[in-house]
Amino acid sequence: MSIHATLSPEAQERLNAQQRNSTISSAIIALLSVVVIALVLSIFLLPEILKPMDGIEATYVPAKKDDPNDKPPVVDHSLKRKPTPPAPSSAQLKALAAHTLSPVSIPVPDEVVTAPSLDFGDGYDFGPGGIGDGIGGPGFEGIPDDMRKRCSPADRMARLLSEGGTAQCEDAVVKALDWLQTTQKPDGSWTGDHPVAMTGLALLAYLGHCETPQSVKYGETVLKGIIYLIDIGMKNDGRLSNKDSTSIQWVYDHGIAAYALAEAYTFCSRLKINIPNLDTVTKQSIDMIMQGQTDDGGWVYKFASGGGGDNSVGFWQIQAMKAGKHTGLWPNSKFTKPSRGALKWLEKVQGNDGAIGYRNDPSRSPGLTGGGVLAFQMWDRGSSNQARKGIKWIAENTEFEWGQESSNLYYHYYHAQAMINHGGKEWQDYNLRFRDTLLKAQNADGSWTQGGIKHGPVNVHMATCLSTLMLEVYYRFLPGTGGK
Repeated sequence: MSIHATLSPEAQERLNAQQRNSTISSAIIALLSVVVIALVLSIFLLPEILKPMDGIEATYVPAKKDDPNDKPPVVDHSLKRKPTPPAPSSAQLKALAAHTLSPVSIPVPDEVVTAPSLDFGDGYDFGPGGIGDGIGGPGFEGIPDDMRKRCSPADRMARLLSEGGTAQCEDAVVKALDWLQTTQKPDGSWTGDHPVAMTGLALLAYLGHCETPQSVKYGETVLKGIIYLIDIGMKNDGRLSNKDSTSIQWVYDHGIAAYALAEAYTFCSRLKINIPNLDTVTKQSIDMIMQGQTDDGGWVYKFASGGGGDNSVGFWQIQAMKAGKHTGLWPNSKFTKPSRGALKWLEKVQGNDGAIGYRNDPSRSPGLTGGGVLAFQMWDRGSSNQARKGIKWIAENTEFEWGQESSNLYYHYYHAQAMINHGGKEWQDYNLRFRDTLLKAQNADGSWTQGGIKHGPVNVHMATCLSTLMLEVYYRFLPGTGGK
């Protein structure tokens, strides 16, 4: 037997209504819970959401309609940022680190080096057996105006062509710098004979092409040469020579090396290249030159006190002083007295025909006349009567026949600078006289070998450096200004 319970219609309707109310109430409660939770979260989080973001500023820039005539702007990136210098090589870092620890050179093994004889000036100096004789690119803005044009390849080539050079001149310079790089000794010097002077000449040739310790191709070569000279100076209280102080030969070494270090300091200080003790030795060496001047305004062997002057010695000291003035290590007034004294001496010894010779006799080695003219030009007297007379003598008395005394590179090193500074027809004639002959005389390896000169063969290294400097004359300093 089964029992079935049934609800009346009224009871069933009440049950359905109760279920509907329960469902609606649950939905409302759930919705209210969500709202309450949202309100609570907004109270705590809304201040952070609305907080302004520092350093960001929105600016509305209306869109510009396309204009078919518009051209993209030209941006000169060179004015935005200086290029990052290349990282030093491991060899450079070792050299700098070693030098920072101690001012004393690290000994290198002795080498037996056979070097040809060397002539400075003329054969009267020491007698038998002794010494006879590229605004460039970005980052170079601090370089003095008359030096900066060498630092831009475009400016360098433009100036070379405008002043009478050829593309072959630049090719010859690069070949010579390559040769010098291959002949540098491990300690940073060049040649076994007079290494200080020869290192100074090589550095001047590199710096004349605006090659600095930052240069990609020659940077390490330049740095090693600079450090070699610094080591010499640190060991000798600023005296730049490996010769004993009793030797009469060391004044040549000193003048040439001081010239090179002063020019190197100018580049390095402006380019923020810190080489330990470069400033110290540069200052000591130039101070020594100014203190070693004679009462007459010249310089003699050993920087002896008294009077007189040997112009072959003195011209290097005059060039070094002007390079020292560019460094900014002294006030400009420091150079007033010694430069005036030097020019006063040259006025005294100049001949009536404009020649300036070895000492006080203008007929003795008058080929030195270019050095005297350059001295007047360097110290803002390029328009003086003395300078004009010297230019006239050079124009009328010089030739350039390779292998003969007329092509003595020691003399023409000065003549080339003096004549381009003067400019005009005199320079044009002189340029045609030496340029192509010198280019043809270069050896296949980039060097020059000059024999047949009256006072003996010229060291191949010295001949190469002097020839290189002659071919850099088109851009090394600004012509016509006498500024260097």
